[in-house]
Amino acid sequence: MKASDELAHGLQAILVDLIDLSLEGKQAHWNIVGPNFRDLHLQLDEVVAAARLHADEVAERLRALHAVPDGRASTVAKTASLQEGSEGLVTTSDAIDRVVAALEATCSTVRGVYEAVEQDDAATTDILNQIILQLEKLAWMVSAEKANTATA
Repeated sequence: MKASDELAHGLQAILVDLIDLSLEGKQAHWNIVGPNFRDLHLQLDEVVAAARLHADEVAERLRALHAVPDGRASTVAKTASLQEGSEGLVTTSDAIDRVVAALEATCSTVRGVYEAVEQDDAATTDILNQIILQLEKLAWMVSAEKANTATA
């Protein structure tokens, strides 16, 4: 099977968001300070590992569909939909907010592509479903670091 333009474009959008998610996760990992530092520091490595794994799966799916993935830094900087993180140190509370927002934004990108290609390529939607499942679970787990039991 050869990827339609819509499928190739959608997978490329997912690829750059996953690469950007891994970069944002590492940036937060290196620069967080505050309460519960160690747990969040380790969780951020889980986010980064998942983003990198899924980015590789998406890029390889693009190649299997005879499309060419573009993971260059300049492409990611120009086309990723995630909000850019800030420079410097970041509190654990702010890091949680940023990483959860990045995970949710990436899931939104994946869901948009999933809905667009669901009828045309079941194999690709299987991959996208796995990405959604893992990233949504990570968003829940990271956000739980900040949850208040009175409002949770």
